[in-house]
Amino acid sequence: MAKPAVRYVCTHCGATSLKYSGKCFTCNNWGTIEEEPAACDSSPLSPTAGPLPSVECLSETAASVDHERISTGMQELDRVLGGGLMPASAVLLGGEPGIGKSTLMLQLARHTSARRLLYISGEESTSQIRDRARRLSIRSDHVLLVSEVDLNKIIGIIERDKPDIIIIDSIQTLHTGDFRSSAGTVTQIRECCSALLRETKQRNIVLLVIGHITKSGNLAGPKTLEHMVDTVLQFEGESFQRHRIIRTMKNRFGPTNEIGVFRMDEHGLKEVTNPSELFIAGRTSGVPGNAILAAIEGTRALLVEVQALVSKTNFPVAQRICTGIDSKRISILLAVLEKRLGFGTWGQDVFIKVAGGLKLAEPASDLAVASAIASGLNNTALSPGMVCAGEIGLSGEIRAISNGERRIREAAHLGFDTIILPKENTRELKPAIRKLPLKIIGCSSLQKALEEMKLSA
Repeated sequence: MAKPAVRYVCTHCGATSLKYSGKCFTCNNWGTIEEEPAACDSSPLSPTAGPLPSVECLSETAASVDHERISTGMQELDRVLGGGLMPASAVLLGGEPGIGKSTLMLQLARHTSARRLLYISGEESTSQIRDRARRLSIRSDHVLLVSEVDLNKIIGIIERDKPDIIIIDSIQTLHTGDFRSSAGTVTQIRECCSALLRETKQRNIVLLVIGHITKSGNLAGPKTLEHMVDTVLQFEGESFQRHRIIRTMKNRFGPTNEIGVFRMDEHGLKEVTNPSELFIAGRTSGVPGNAILAAIEGTRALLVEVQALVSKTNFPVAQRICTGIDSKRISILLAVLEKRLGFGTWGQDVFIKVAGGLKLAEPASDLAVASAIASGLNNTALSPGMVCAGEIGLSGEIRAISNGERRIREAAHLGFDTIILPKENTRELKPAIRKLPLKIIGCSSLQKALEEMKLSA
Protein backbone atom coordinates (compact mmCIF):
# COMPACT_ATOMS: atom_id res chain seq x y z
CA MET A 1 0.00 0.00 0.00
CA ALA A 2 1.44 3.37 -1.03
CA LYS A 3 2.25 5.80 1.76
CA PRO A 4 0.03 8.92 1.56
CA ALA A 5 1.83 12.04 0.37
CA VAL A 6 2.54 14.59 3.09
CA ARG A 7 3.98 18.07 3.26
CA TYR A 8 5.27 20.27 6.08
CA VAL A 9 3.62 23.64 6.69
CA CYS A 10 4.69 26.51 8.93
CA THR A 11 1.84 27.50 11.24
CA HIS A 12 3.12 31.09 11.39
CA CYS A 13 3.70 32.12 7.78
CA GLY A 14 2.14 29.22 5.82
CA ALA A 15 5.35 28.28 3.97
CA THR A 16 5.44 24.67 2.75
CA SER A 17 8.27 22.19 2.23
CA LEU A 18 8.67 18.50 1.45
CA LYS A 19 11.12 17.85 4.32
CA TYR A 20 10.78 18.47 8.05
CA SER A 21 13.02 20.95 9.84
CA GLY A 22 12.90 22.43 13.30
CA LYS A 23 13.12 25.98 11.93
CA CYS A 24 11.08 27.67 9.21
CA PHE A 25 13.56 29.22 6.76
CA THR A 26 10.94 31.70 5.50
CA CYS A 27 9.98 33.44 8.78
CA ASN A 28 12.89 32.07 10.91
CA ASN A 29 10.59 30.79 13.67
CA TRP A 30 11.42 27.61 15.57
CA GLY A 31 8.97 24.78 16.31
CA THR A 32 6.26 26.00 13.92
CA ILE A 33 6.53 23.20 11.30
CA GLU A 34 3.64 20.72 11.25
CA GLU A 35 2.96 17.71 9.04
CA GLU A 36 -0.13 17.79 6.83
CA PRO A 37 -1.49 15.55 4.07
CA ALA A 38 -0.69 16.93 0.65
CA ALA A 39 -3.52 17.97 -1.66
CA CYS A 40 -4.21 15.43 -4.37
CA ASP A 41 -5.36 17.84 -7.04
CA SER A 42 -2.94 17.76 -9.94
CA SER A 43 -5.33 18.53 -12.78
CA PRO A 44 -4.15 21.19 -15.25
CA LEU A 45 -5.84 24.57 -15.38
CA SER A 46 -8.69 24.78 -17.85
CA PRO A 47 -9.70 27.90 -19.79
CA THR A 48 -12.26 30.07 -18.03
CA ALA A 49 -15.74 29.73 -19.49
CA GLY A 50 -17.82 32.79 -20.36
CA PRO A 51 -16.88 36.30 -21.52
CA LEU A 52 -13.90 38.05 -19.99
CA PRO A 53 -14.59 41.13 -17.84
CA SER A 54 -13.88 44.54 -19.34
CA VAL A 55 -11.10 46.75 -18.05
CA GLU A 56 -11.33 50.46 -17.23
CA CYS A 57 -8.82 53.27 -17.38
CA LEU A 58 -7.90 54.86 -14.06
CA SER A 59 -8.48 58.37 -15.40
CA GLU A 60 -12.01 57.58 -16.63
CA THR A 61 -14.81 59.40 -14.82
CA ALA A 62 -17.29 56.92 -13.42
CA ALA A 63 -20.32 57.35 -11.22
CA SER A 64 -19.22 57.12 -7.60
CA VAL A 65 -20.84 54.50 -5.44
CA ASP A 66 -21.55 55.52 -1.86
CA HIS A 67 -21.29 52.61 0.55
CA GLU A 68 -23.43 53.28 3.59
CA ARG A 69 -21.69 51.95 6.65
CA ILE A 70 -23.56 49.92 9.25
CA SER A 71 -23.25 51.46 12.70
CA THR A 72 -22.46 49.04 15.52
CA GLY A 73 -24.19 51.34 18.03
CA MET A 74 -20.89 51.70 19.93
CA GLN A 75 -18.91 54.81 19.11
CA GLU A 76 -15.62 53.30 20.27
CA LEU A 77 -16.05 50.29 17.98
CA ASP A 78 -17.18 52.50 15.08
CA ARG A 79 -14.01 54.56 15.65
CA VAL A 80 -11.64 51.62 15.24
CA LEU A 81 -13.59 50.36 12.21
CA GLY A 82 -13.30 53.76 10.51
CA GLY A 83 -16.95 54.78 10.90
CA GLY A 84 -18.81 51.47 11.10
CA LEU A 85 -19.08 48.15 9.30
CA MET A 86 -18.51 48.34 5.56
CA PRO A 87 -20.86 46.13 3.45
CA ALA A 88 -19.16 43.12 1.82
CA SER A 89 -16.18 43.43 4.14
CA ALA A 90 -14.43 40.92 6.41
CA VAL A 91 -13.25 41.79 9.95
CA LEU A 92 -10.90 39.56 11.94
CA LEU A 93 -10.94 39.97 15.75
CA GLY A 94 -8.22 38.40 17.91
CA GLY A 95 -7.41 38.39 21.60
CA GLU A 96 -6.63 36.39 24.74
CA PRO A 97 -9.14 33.76 25.91
CA GLY A 98 -11.79 35.30 28.16
CA ILE A 99 -11.00 38.89 27.22
CA GLY A 100 -14.45 39.54 25.73
CA LYS A 101 -14.37 38.71 22.00
CA SER A 102 -17.58 36.65 22.01
CA THR A 103 -19.26 39.16 24.34
CA LEU A 104 -18.49 42.05 21.99
CA MET A 105 -19.77 40.17 18.95
CA LEU A 106 -22.99 39.23 20.72
CA GLN A 107 -23.52 42.84 21.80
CA LEU A 108 -23.69 43.81 18.13
CA ALA A 109 -27.12 42.17 18.07
CA ARG A 110 -28.47 44.81 20.43
CA HIS A 111 -27.58 47.67 18.10
CA THR A 112 -28.00 46.04 14.68
CA SER A 113 -31.51 44.68 15.19
CA ALA A 114 -32.59 46.11 11.83
CA ARG A 115 -30.25 43.60 10.13
CA ARG A 116 -30.46 39.80 10.08
CA LEU A 117 -27.48 38.54 12.06
CA LEU A 118 -26.30 34.92 11.86
CA TYR A 119 -24.15 33.79 14.79
CA ILE A 120 -22.24 30.59 13.92
CA SER A 121 -20.49 29.04 16.91
CA GLY A 122 -18.13 26.11 16.81
CA GLU A 123 -17.21 26.36 20.49
CA GLU A 124 -20.57 26.77 22.25
CA SER A 125 -24.02 25.27 21.89
CA THR A 126 -27.02 27.47 21.10
CA SER A 127 -28.28 27.11 24.69
CA GLN A 128 -24.97 28.43 26.05
CA ILE A 129 -25.16 31.42 23.71
CA ARG A 130 -28.74 32.10 24.89
CA ASP A 131 -27.59 32.00 28.53
CA ARG A 132 -24.85 34.54 27.79
CA ALA A 133 -27.30 36.76 25.91
CA ARG A 134 -29.69 36.58 28.87
CA ARG A 135 -26.92 37.74 31.24
CA LEU A 136 -26.17 40.64 28.89
CA SER A 137 -29.90 41.50 28.60
CA ILE A 138 -29.82 40.98 24.82
CA ARG A 139 -33.07 40.08 23.10
CA SER A 140 -33.62 40.21 19.36
CA ASP A 141 -35.78 38.31 16.88
CA HIS A 142 -33.31 39.15 14.10
CA VAL A 143 -30.45 37.06 15.53
CA LEU A 144 -30.13 33.50 14.21
CA LEU A 145 -28.06 30.97 16.15
CA VAL A 146 -26.45 27.79 14.89
CA SER A 147 -23.76 25.53 16.29
CA GLU A 148 -21.89 24.07 13.31
CA VAL A 149 -18.28 23.45 12.22
CA ASP A 150 -18.75 21.90 8.77
CA LEU A 151 -17.96 24.54 6.14
CA ASN A 152 -20.22 23.04 3.45
CA LYS A 153 -23.22 23.07 5.81
CA ILE A 154 -22.44 26.64 6.88
CA ILE A 155 -22.41 27.84 3.26
CA GLY A 156 -25.73 26.06 2.72
CA ILE A 157 -27.21 27.88 5.75
CA ILE A 158 -25.99 31.22 4.37
CA GLU A 159 -27.62 30.54 0.99
CA ARG A 160 -30.89 29.51 2.65
CA ASP A 161 -31.29 32.22 5.34
CA LYS A 162 -29.60 35.16 3.52
CA PRO A 163 -28.27 37.09 6.56
CA ASP A 164 -26.84 40.62 6.44
CA ILE A 165 -24.13 40.03 9.07
CA ILE A 166 -22.32 36.76 9.86
CA ILE A 167 -20.27 36.07 12.99
CA ILE A 168 -17.88 33.09 13.00
CA ASP A 169 -16.80 32.00 16.51
CA SER A 170 -14.13 30.89 15.83
CA ILE A 171 -12.34 30.28 12.53
CA GLN A 172 -10.05 27.65 14.13
CA THR A 173 -13.02 25.33 14.75
CA LEU A 174 -14.21 25.11 11.12
CA HIS A 175 -13.17 22.37 8.74
CA THR A 176 -13.94 21.19 5.22
CA GLY A 177 -13.97 17.62 3.97
CA ASP A 178 -11.98 18.58 0.86
CA PHE A 179 -8.79 18.23 2.93
CA ARG A 180 -7.79 15.40 5.23
CA SER A 181 -6.13 17.63 7.85
CA SER A 182 -7.86 18.37 11.15
CA ALA A 183 -9.56 21.62 12.13
CA GLY A 184 -7.21 24.40 13.21
CA THR A 185 -4.37 23.49 10.86
CA VAL A 186 -2.94 26.00 8.42
CA THR A 187 -4.66 24.45 5.41
CA GLN A 188 -8.10 24.26 7.03
CA ILE A 189 -7.96 27.84 8.36
CA ARG A 190 -6.82 29.26 5.03
CA GLU A 191 -9.29 27.33 2.88
CA CYS A 192 -12.29 27.88 5.20
CA CYS A 193 -11.65 31.61 5.41
CA SER A 194 -11.15 31.85 1.65
CA ALA A 195 -14.45 30.07 0.94
CA LEU A 196 -16.35 32.26 3.43
CA LEU A 197 -14.84 35.41 1.91
CA ARG A 198 -15.95 34.43 -1.61
CA GLU A 199 -19.46 33.65 -0.40
CA THR A 200 -19.96 36.82 1.66
CA LYS A 201 -18.48 39.22 -0.89
CA GLN A 202 -20.69 37.86 -3.65
CA ARG A 203 -23.78 38.34 -1.46
CA ASN A 204 -22.73 41.74 0.00
CA ILE A 205 -22.62 40.31 3.55
CA VAL A 206 -20.53 41.62 6.46
CA LEU A 207 -18.29 38.83 7.80
CA LEU A 208 -16.99 39.03 11.39
CA VAL A 209 -14.44 36.36 12.27
CA ILE A 210 -13.08 35.60 15.76
CA GLY A 211 -9.55 34.20 15.81
CA HIS A 212 -7.40 32.64 18.51
CA ILE A 213 -3.94 33.99 19.31
CA THR A 214 -0.66 32.22 20.03
CA LYS A 215 1.48 32.41 23.17
CA SER A 216 3.47 35.24 21.58
CA GLY A 217 0.29 37.30 21.13
CA ASN A 218 -0.01 36.87 17.35
CA LEU A 219 -3.12 35.64 15.59
CA ALA A 220 -3.05 31.87 15.21
CA GLY A 221 -2.96 30.42 11.73
CA PRO A 222 -1.09 31.49 8.60
CA LYS A 223 -0.09 35.11 8.13
CA THR A 224 -2.03 35.07 4.87
CA LEU A 225 -5.22 35.03 6.96
CA GLU A 226 -4.57 38.64 7.99
CA HIS A 227 -3.88 39.61 4.37
CA MET A 228 -7.14 38.08 3.15
CA VAL A 229 -9.48 40.08 5.40
CA ASP A 230 -10.17 43.81 5.15
CA THR A 231 -9.79 44.74 8.82
CA VAL A 232 -7.82 43.21 11.69
CA LEU A 233 -8.72 44.18 15.26
CA GLN A 234 -6.71 43.14 18.31
CA PHE A 235 -8.01 42.99 21.88
CA GLU A 236 -5.45 44.26 24.42
CA GLY A 237 -5.50 44.23 28.19
CA GLU A 238 -5.52 41.53 30.83
CA SER A 239 -8.59 39.46 31.61
CA PHE A 240 -8.33 40.40 35.31
CA GLN A 241 -8.44 44.14 34.54
CA ARG A 242 -11.69 46.02 34.14
CA HIS A 243 -10.87 47.88 30.96
CA ARG A 244 -10.19 46.55 27.47
CA ILE A 245 -8.52 48.17 24.47
CA ILE A 246 -9.32 47.32 20.84
CA ARG A 247 -6.60 48.34 18.40
CA THR A 248 -6.80 48.43 14.61
CA MET A 249 -3.85 46.53 13.14
CA LYS A 250 -5.10 46.76 9.54
CA ASN A 251 -7.97 48.64 7.92
CA ARG A 252 -8.61 49.06 4.20
CA PHE A 253 -11.47 51.49 4.86
CA GLY A 254 -10.06 53.68 7.65
CA PRO A 255 -7.04 54.63 9.76
CA THR A 256 -4.77 52.04 11.34
CA ASN A 257 -3.46 51.95 14.92
CA GLU A 258 -6.74 53.50 16.10
CA ILE A 259 -7.90 52.38 19.54
CA GLY A 260 -11.24 52.02 21.29
CA VAL A 261 -11.46 51.76 25.08
CA PHE A 262 -14.09 49.70 26.90
CA ARG A 263 -14.84 48.74 30.49
CA MET A 264 -15.99 45.24 31.38
CA ASP A 265 -18.76 44.79 33.94
CA GLU A 266 -21.56 42.33 34.65
CA HIS A 267 -23.59 43.73 31.73
CA GLY A 268 -20.81 43.32 29.15
CA LEU A 269 -18.50 45.86 27.55
CA LYS A 270 -19.24 49.54 28.16
CA GLU A 271 -17.66 52.40 26.24
CA VAL A 272 -15.15 54.74 27.90
CA THR A 273 -15.79 58.14 26.35
CA ASN A 274 -12.78 59.87 27.96
CA PRO A 275 -9.86 57.40 28.05
CA SER A 276 -7.39 59.99 29.38
CA GLU A 277 -9.25 60.19 32.68
CA LEU A 278 -9.15 56.39 32.89
CA PHE A 279 -5.39 56.12 32.33
CA ILE A 280 -4.44 58.84 34.83
CA ALA A 281 -7.14 58.06 37.39
CA GLY A 282 -5.81 57.10 40.79
CA ARG A 283 -2.38 58.65 40.27
CA THR A 284 -0.60 60.00 43.34
CA SER A 285 1.04 63.40 42.96
CA GLY A 286 4.32 64.19 44.68
CA VAL A 287 5.81 60.71 44.12
CA PRO A 288 9.26 60.58 42.44
CA GLY A 289 9.45 58.57 39.23
CA ASN A 290 6.04 59.48 37.77
CA ALA A 291 5.54 61.51 34.57
CA ILE A 292 2.50 62.29 32.41
CA LEU A 293 2.82 61.71 28.67
CA ALA A 294 0.65 63.37 26.03
CA ALA A 295 0.43 60.44 23.60
CA ILE A 296 -1.27 59.96 20.25
CA GLU A 297 -3.03 56.70 19.49
CA GLY A 298 -4.51 56.68 16.00
CA THR A 299 -6.37 59.99 15.66
CA ARG A 300 -6.94 60.62 19.37
CA ALA A 301 -4.78 62.26 22.02
CA LEU A 302 -4.40 60.47 25.36
CA LEU A 303 -2.74 61.41 28.62
CA VAL A 304 -0.91 58.42 30.08
CA GLU A 305 1.07 58.01 33.30
CA VAL A 306 4.59 56.60 32.91
CA GLN A 307 6.09 55.23 36.12
CA ALA A 308 9.76 54.51 36.84
CA LEU A 309 11.25 52.84 39.90
CA VAL A 310 15.04 53.08 40.32
CA SER A 311 16.73 51.16 43.14
CA LYS A 312 20.15 49.78 43.99
CA THR A 313 20.66 46.34 42.50
CA ASN A 314 21.52 43.21 44.46
CA PHE A 315 22.66 41.34 41.35
CA PRO A 316 25.93 41.41 39.37
CA VAL A 317 24.01 42.75 36.35
CA ALA A 318 21.37 45.44 36.88
CA GLN A 319 17.80 44.59 35.81
CA ARG A 320 15.89 46.46 33.13
CA ILE A 321 12.22 45.42 33.28
CA CYS A 322 9.56 47.19 31.21
CA THR A 323 5.79 46.88 30.86
CA GLY A 324 4.00 48.63 28.00
CA ILE A 325 7.13 49.92 26.23
CA ASP A 326 10.02 48.43 24.26
CA SER A 327 12.91 47.42 26.53
CA LYS A 328 15.49 48.21 23.82
CA ARG A 329 14.31 51.82 23.76
CA ILE A 330 14.75 52.00 27.53
CA SER A 331 18.38 50.88 27.14
CA ILE A 332 18.98 53.68 24.62
CA LEU A 333 17.47 56.31 26.91
CA LEU A 334 19.53 55.09 29.88
CA ALA A 335 22.69 55.35 27.77
CA VAL A 336 21.80 58.93 26.73
CA LEU A 337 21.10 59.92 30.35
CA GLU A 338 24.44 58.48 31.47
CA LYS A 339 26.70 59.61 28.63
CA ARG A 340 25.24 63.01 27.73
CA LEU A 341 23.84 64.23 31.06
CA GLY A 342 25.94 62.44 33.69
CA PHE A 343 23.19 60.45 35.40
CA GLY A 344 24.66 57.40 37.15
CA THR A 345 22.53 54.45 36.08
CA TRP A 346 25.17 51.75 36.70
CA GLY A 347 24.38 49.49 39.63
CA GLN A 348 20.72 50.55 39.51
CA ASP A 349 17.72 48.36 38.74
CA VAL A 350 15.26 50.25 36.52
CA PHE A 351 11.59 49.23 36.31
CA ILE A 352 9.31 51.02 33.82
CA LYS A 353 5.55 50.67 33.65
CA VAL A 354 2.85 52.36 31.59
CA ALA A 355 -0.14 52.63 33.93
CA GLY A 356 -3.43 51.27 32.69
CA GLY A 357 -2.04 48.47 30.51
CA LEU A 358 -1.56 50.63 27.38
CA LYS A 359 1.28 49.67 25.04
CA LEU A 360 3.24 52.66 23.73
CA ALA A 361 5.02 52.42 20.39
CA GLU A 362 5.46 56.06 19.30
CA PRO A 363 8.91 57.72 19.78
CA ALA A 364 7.23 60.74 21.43
CA SER A 365 7.16 58.75 24.68
CA ASP A 366 10.95 59.16 25.07
CA LEU A 367 10.80 62.42 27.01
CA ALA A 368 8.25 61.13 29.53
CA VAL A 369 10.26 57.95 30.13
CA ALA A 370 13.55 59.83 30.49
CA SER A 371 12.02 62.39 32.90
CA ALA A 372 10.46 59.60 34.99
CA ILE A 373 13.85 57.85 35.25
CA ALA A 374 15.62 61.13 36.13
CA SER A 375 12.94 61.86 38.73
CA GLY A 376 13.51 58.43 40.29
CA LEU A 377 17.29 58.83 40.30
CA ASN A 378 17.11 62.28 41.92
CA ASN A 379 14.26 61.23 44.22
CA THR A 380 12.50 64.44 43.15
CA ALA A 381 8.85 64.52 42.14
CA LEU A 382 7.67 66.30 39.02
CA SER A 383 5.07 69.03 39.17
CA PRO A 384 1.59 67.41 39.23
CA GLY A 385 0.36 69.85 36.57
CA MET A 386 3.11 69.08 34.02
CA VAL A 387 2.77 67.07 30.80
CA CYS A 388 5.51 66.28 28.27
CA ALA A 389 6.14 64.59 24.92
CA GLY A 390 9.15 64.40 22.63
CA GLU A 391 11.52 62.10 20.77
CA ILE A 392 15.10 61.96 22.08
CA GLY A 393 18.08 61.49 19.77
CA LEU A 394 21.38 59.81 20.65
CA SER A 395 23.12 63.17 21.09
CA GLY A 396 20.52 64.29 23.62
CA GLU A 397 18.48 66.49 21.27
CA ILE A 398 14.68 66.54 21.31
CA ARG A 399 13.22 66.06 17.85
CA ALA A 400 9.89 67.28 16.51
CA ILE A 401 6.83 65.05 16.85
CA SER A 402 3.46 64.87 15.11
CA ASN A 403 0.12 66.31 16.28
CA GLY A 404 1.62 68.74 18.77
CA GLU A 405 -1.48 70.97 18.89
CA ARG A 406 -3.76 67.99 19.54
CA ARG A 407 -1.62 67.03 22.55
CA ILE A 408 -1.79 70.60 23.86
CA ARG A 409 -5.60 70.68 23.60
CA GLU A 410 -5.96 67.42 25.52
CA ALA A 411 -3.65 68.62 28.30
CA ALA A 412 -5.57 71.90 28.61
CA HIS A 413 -8.90 70.05 28.55
CA LEU A 414 -7.91 67.97 31.59
CA GLY A 415 -6.67 70.95 33.59
CA PHE A 416 -2.87 70.65 33.33
CA ASP A 417 -0.97 73.95 33.55
CA THR A 418 2.33 73.17 31.75
CA ILE A 419 3.35 71.14 28.72
CA ILE A 420 6.91 70.56 27.50
CA LEU A 421 7.33 69.83 23.79
CA PRO A 422 10.13 69.92 21.20
CA LYS A 423 11.02 73.48 20.24
CA GLU A 424 10.10 72.84 16.60
CA ASN A 425 6.50 72.09 17.65
CA THR A 426 6.10 75.43 19.45
CA ARG A 427 7.27 77.84 16.74
CA GLU A 428 4.16 78.13 14.57
CA LEU A 429 1.24 77.47 16.91
CA LYS A 430 -2.19 78.80 16.03
CA PRO A 431 -3.41 81.84 18.02
CA ALA A 432 -6.23 79.75 19.49
CA ILE A 433 -3.69 77.28 20.88
CA ARG A 434 -1.58 80.03 22.46
CA LYS A 435 -4.67 81.36 24.25
CA LEU A 436 -5.28 78.07 26.06
CA PRO A 437 -4.84 78.27 29.85
CA LEU A 438 -1.53 76.42 30.09
CA LYS A 439 2.15 77.25 29.69
CA ILE A 440 3.77 75.85 26.53
CA ILE A 441 7.54 75.31 26.81
CA GLY A 442 9.67 74.36 23.82
CA CYS A 443 13.00 72.62 24.44
CA SER A 444 15.69 71.66 21.92
CA SER A 445 17.63 69.30 24.21
CA LEU A 446 16.99 66.83 27.00
CA GLN A 447 19.26 68.88 29.28
CA LYS A 448 17.05 71.95 28.81
CA ALA A 449 13.86 69.95 29.38
CA LEU A 450 15.13 68.43 32.63
CA GLU A 451 16.19 71.91 33.80
CA GLU A 452 12.62 73.11 33.23
CA MET A 453 11.45 70.12 35.29
CA LYS A 454 14.11 70.86 37.96
CA LEU A 455 15.67 67.43 37.43
CA SER A 456 19.25 68.29 36.39
CA ALA A 457 21.98 65.78 37.26
